[in-house]
Order: sequence, then structure tokens, then C-alpha cells
Amino acid sequence: MDQTLQIILVLGFAVLGILAVVRILGRDRRSADELAHDSPFATSTEGMKRCPSCGTGNLVTDANCSNCGKRLPG
Repeated sequence: MDQTLQIILVLGFAVLGILAVVRILGRDRRSADELAHDSPFATSTEGMKRCPSCGTGNLVTDANCSNCGKRLPG
């Protein structure tokens, strides 16, 4: 192999490596954005009981979950 072909191959592999890194970083960023996405209906749950079944915040005085109807602890 002559030097020109070797340089072209090295540059080609370098470009493939860069494209792979960009794709991996983009995938990781999308995964992080999906995990950090807040509900547009998010509210404060201070002073509330969270349902262990569905995660909905309920008033401290509620015996059953307002979303799924299951019994709340304590």
C-alpha cells in the first residue's frame, strides 16, 4: 500500500469514529432528557401522601388514592 491510500484509510476511520461518538452522545442526551421530563401538570406535594401504587400525591386526610382508588398507608 502506498502512503496516500494509508492516509485516506486513516482519515476514513477517524471520520467513522467521530460519527460514532456524536451518535452515542446524542443518544445519551435524549435518554437524559426523557428521564428529566416533568409533567406539565406537576404540582407541589408538600404535606401530601404519595400513593405507593401509582405515585399520585393525595391529601394527608385521604384514605384512598384519588387516582387509582387503592388504600393509602397510615
